[in-house]
Amino acid sequence: MSVTNRIDQFLVMHAARADQWREVLSAAEAWAAGGGSRAKLEEELRDILLIEEFHAYPGLRLLARLRDRIAAGESAAAAAMIRRIADAILTNAYASQVDGEATADAEDGLSDVLPSVVSGRDRHRPYFEVLLVTPQPQSRWAAMAAEFRKLRRVEDQFCYEPVIVGSFEDALCAVLVNPQILSVIVAEGFALRSVHDAPVLRKLLDSALGKLEASSSALTLAGLIKKIRPELDLYVTSDRAVETLAASPDAACVRRIFYAVEEVLELHLAILEGIQARFETPFFDNLKRYAQRPVGTFHALPIARGKSVFRSGWIRDMGEFYGINLFLAESSATTGGLDSLLEPTGNIKKAQEMAARAFGADHVFFVTNGTSTSNKMVVQALVAPGDIVIVDRNCHKSHHYGLVLGGGQPIYVEAYPLTQFSMYGAVPLKAIQSALLALKEEGRLDRVRLLDLTNCTFDGHMYNTFRVMQECLAIKPDLIFLWDEAWSGFARWSPFLRPRTAMGAAAELEAWLADPASVEAYEKQQKELGPKPSREKLLETRLIPDPRKVRLRVYQTNSTHKSMSAIRQGSMVLVKDVDYPKVESQFHEAVFTHASTSPNQQLIAGLDVARRQMELEGYGLVMNAISIALKIRHAVNGHPLISKYFRILGADELIPDAYRQSGFKDYLAPGTTWGDVVKSMKEDEFYLDPTRMTLVCGDAGFDGTQFKGLLASRFNIQVNKTSRNSVLLQSNINNTRSDVAHLLRVLIEICGEIEERLRSGGEGARKAFAARTRSLMHDVPDLPNFSRFHDAFRKDAGKLTPEGDMRTAFFMAYDESACEYVPLNGPEMDKRLANGPELVSANFVIPYPPGFPIMVPGQVLTAETIGFMRKLDVKEIHGYEAARGLKLIKPDALGAGRNKTSKA
Repeated sequence: MSVTNRIDQFLVMHAARADQWREVLSAAEAWAAGGGSRAKLEEELRDILLIEEFHAYPGLRLLARLRDRIAAGESAAAAAMIRRIADAILTNAYASQVDGEATADAEDGLSDVLPSVVSGRDRHRPYFEVLLVTPQPQSRWAAMAAEFRKLRRVEDQFCYEPVIVGSFEDALCAVLVNPQILSVIVAEGFALRSVHDAPVLRKLLDSALGKLEASSSALTLAGLIKKIRPELDLYVTSDRAVETLAASPDAACVRRIFYAVEEVLELHLAILEGIQARFETPFFDNLKRYAQRPVGTFHALPIARGKSVFRSGWIRDMGEFYGINLFLAESSATTGGLDSLLEPTGNIKKAQEMAARAFGADHVFFVTNGTSTSNKMVVQALVAPGDIVIVDRNCHKSHHYGLVLGGGQPIYVEAYPLTQFSMYGAVPLKAIQSALLALKEEGRLDRVRLLDLTNCTFDGHMYNTFRVMQECLAIKPDLIFLWDEAWSGFARWSPFLRPRTAMGAAAELEAWLADPASVEAYEKQQKELGPKPSREKLLETRLIPDPRKVRLRVYQTNSTHKSMSAIRQGSMVLVKDVDYPKVESQFHEAVFTHASTSPNQQLIAGLDVARRQMELEGYGLVMNAISIALKIRHAVNGHPLISKYFRILGADELIPDAYRQSGFKDYLAPGTTWGDVVKSMKEDEFYLDPTRMTLVCGDAGFDGTQFKGLLASRFNIQVNKTSRNSVLLQSNINNTRSDVAHLLRVLIEICGEIEERLRSGGEGARKAFAARTRSLMHDVPDLPNFSRFHDAFRKDAGKLTPEGDMRTAFFMAYDESACEYVPLNGPEMDKRLANGPELVSANFVIPYPPGFPIMVPGQVLTAETIGFMRKLDVKEIHGYEAARGLKLIKPDALGAGRNKTSKA
């Protein structure tokens, strides 16, 4: 059975649709040319017709006409029709046809298959599809679709086509498979089961909803669709007591409820209004209007309006390159239709509120200085001098500098090492719990303010955010969480990733806390644990917090520009904090501290537009990014030549077995279904974002930096970070299949060159190559853990926890007389390591790669840390001057220096 005979193969169906139509076309053209058969065409067509039930185009009538031509033996006509359909699906040209299926039914209706951006049509009305779940027999569906088409008006800003299904299961499959569905109408009385085969879907649904037959109401379906794709507008129609439906708590997810179909026009208008509510971009819309006005500028921005550029004989090329609108839209004013980013009251305020709705937050703040600034804002707003912060030592440097500025004292918790690849994974939950329990044992839990983690990590490790927050709140009910999701802002729009995001988990946790069963679960566990459970017992237990004491306080930062269509440095801070009113004033102070008073208007507009795009097409874009990543993984690891020298690491190589409790191996493991992926996402401590691909290049004789340079200089391929023996590839919403093909051709060419070099170079070349790969893949340095803070910076620390006053150490280094430089490879370094006095870092030392601080101010340096640094073969090390050596705090400054610096 082919994968398309199963309607729940969601990981392949959406991406494979265009390819499958190409296969159908090949069979049709072979039949028309006399080299194929009708039976082969019918077989190929049968495989794809199943997925077509969930799309408006080509539609029931066009497919019926196609089947008639095949049945009549009209091979040439059938092939021509299939070509038009396949071209339209490949280019999405049908979406530019305002009349939808009505035009598609025309014989020559899609002769122009260029995308609208190329074909230059005068007016483009965005196209989407509406899912209608109905109890009506299939014989009535064509007439129902025609009724909706009759409602179209010239004034309508958008155009849609209906997709009609008749069951609970088909509705779920449709919203999963078809990203163009943006609205859903659910009419009561539909069937439960699909007539098609959906074993994986049924297994998951039955376990999630129990006896599904007993709860298959319209509101149940609406709620589940909203959970899968929260951006969708949902409408319910009923011929029963709509008042009762509207009063139900389950109706909160529904935009409007209609009585039967008595107001079809109102339903049509409601659908368009719902799309308009997402399409609106308050700041960008106002900026466009501002740019069209004749404005006289007497403020400090000569580049505004572009006169100084376009009237110049010397820099006019800049204006020609960027275009006039960039300059017309520039202003330093905050009036006249614009707004202030620091104190928004108008369209920026509304744009941030719309972003909060889209991301599932209570508040959103736009940031134009990148997520480095977002992180420092949150840390400064929430952390006071002396507060303890539990933080991943391998997090971005902005978190460390934020702690310096705010005076927070870090307890560094270690991620598990991936030594062979010179990288770290993520921090095990037990390490976090151990730190909290140690503080509790010493009676110092009140000093803990914040847990600060990176999710996902650079290399794709995603935490079980729900479990981390739930279990930590069981120890400290008012703990605040900061999740740095710089790399995974896009994850909101994938049901396979969203539950692992901060806001996704916070919503789930919020619902759990409101459920009376949570109190029962807590009290039951307390009885089982007894009055004084040991630390070991607590670490072995899946802890449940007391819902009556929990204060849910979650902050998320995301680099919108890293994964969405925003301009570089566009970032957001997302807030879901029940106590936000208590910190609002200090949060604004942090914004005033770090945000520019001259923010770039285009960056703000980019954030506004990125939100619009993700709400309207983010699901399909992210699904495509995941699909491209899976294709790259399969193509690289399955190619006989490429896989000799390169491979992409799977989840089983990046996440140890102990943290994959579901037993999930990898996306490419034989027999893996999307049900296995969902199980891993729900159960495993760590989960691998499939769009983050670690390509091992050490077996090809390249270190990461060298290979990155080769790809860029020779082949115009840009990659993400590097390690000693790998580079990181990242698929995103911008990638296409052409990018995949280019990457594969380049890897094949490089592998061919390696083969030729080894063949022609003889035994000497082969020995040198083996030595090089052995050095890169096996002779790798151990990754050093954080050692400890010097006692001079631990005067108010506990005995069981390693926090330290990093701020004092940092500013002590401002006094050059208190510092010294010791050469990294000199005899004095070895002598001090062996005999003392202790070496204490005066600043941050951050090698790229791996990109995290291996030394922080006030840290005692050990032989392991120095040994790791000596083995580094990277060119870029922030905070280290090779000509002078490591900057250290002098031993005699460590005694009295602390009080002196504190007073300063």
